[in-house]
Amino acid sequence: MNNARSVTVKLLDKEYTISCPDGAEAELLASADYLNQKMREIRNSGKIVGLERIAVMAALNMSHDLLKNKEEQRQNVESHLRRITHKIDRALSDLDKDT
Repeated sequence: MNNARSVTVKLLDKEYTISCPDGAEAELLASADYLNQKMREIRNSGKIVGLERIAVMAALNMSHDLLKNKEEQRQNVESHLRRITHKIDRALSDLDKDT
């Protein structure tokens, strides 16, 4: 059973202590660094003020990107499956012609 550890992350110069399972610290820190980068981009744009609003906007942008990537991945898988199905159908058709 994994034990939880406390890890301190910094988002827009504010520190947060987060509990995470042993061995997941690097992933948590990488995630926090990515979030911090996105929050800084939003803050630096000057269009949104306030830590909470910046965090919400960063979360919405990241969620949008995730959903868009999932949809693109789904479409790629479907495209590959259609190509494979077409090749199988063609191969089976060729076998029928040979028999």
